[in-house]
Amino acid sequence: MSPTSEVPEPTAPAAVADASGGRPLTAGTAMLATVVAVISLTVGGVLTVVNLTGHVFGAWPSPDSLSQGLVGAAMLGTAPALFTVHRTRLWQEARTLLYPLAVVLVGLFGVSVLHAGDLFIAQGGSIVPVLFSLGWLLTTGVLAVAAVALLAWQHLVPATPLPARTASLPGWSKPALAVLGSSWLGIGAGLLTRPGFWSGFVPWSTNRLDAQALGVWALVLGLGVLGALAEDDLDRTRPALLALPGTGAALTLVLACRATSVDWSSGPAAALVCMVAGLLFAGASGRVLLARSSAVTRGT
Repeated sequence: MSPTSEVPEPTAPAAVADASGGRPLTAGTAMLATVVAVISLTVGGVLTVVNLTGHVFGAWPSPDSLSQGLVGAAMLGTAPALFTVHRTRLWQEARTLLYPLAVVLVGLFGVSVLHAGDLFIAQGGSIVPVLFSLGWLLTTGVLAVAAVALLAWQHLVPATPLPARTASLPGWSKPALAVLGSSWLGIGAGLLTRPGFWSGFVPWSTNRLDAQALGVWALVLGLGVLGALAEDDLDRTRPALLALPGTGAALTLVLACRATSVDWSSGPAAALVCMVAGLLFAGASGRVLLARSSAVTRGT
């Protein structure tokens, strides 16, 4: 027998995925995340920067630039995490970020269609807001349909049983994550379903469309935090761990720059500060714990 006959055959990528368990991430899902990341970076950056100057700019008119700025900040803050999705090999490593992504795309499109008469494209005005409004409606619509279709296709990919968790969340973090996620989820659901009532708890001036758009993002942040809690594995939540502090930092920047628009003496303002700080702390502590877990694994 020749020595070359002892060399093993290369293992196909699919076989590697099967060996480690789980459902392989499809190319379409990874591409969706990258496309949304590019759009979020550009559109979110424009919304954030323009509205930081105090000028209201967006797909619809608002009584204050802060609401549009926060929508842009949320888009901007999640973009870096979406850029990392293509590096993941398994769906289970990205689903805590991609499920909320689908919800936010469908939610923003639904809110925009529900209030189509309030968009600049219907109300008219200068050419830039009208064109931006048209682009917003078309882009969110196409991305919402693509997200639903690609995630449905993702779930048709054959999967094997997942291996045991390698980096479970520490026990002390779980109650705090449950409170943080429930807080964002609750206020988001309230703003989305009953904006007339719950917008009274927003410590700055908003209209109905502002309240529901902010509600979509708050709902999604809550889903992301609670999804990470349910996953209970830092290795499977790497992209989400990057999205939390990124979004928290972007929201903090906008709130700090537009501080004069906020009624800081109110209870909702204090609650908002705690919730944004919770995003920053959850993401930062998660990254630290993940780094320590990886170091221990390499050491063994």
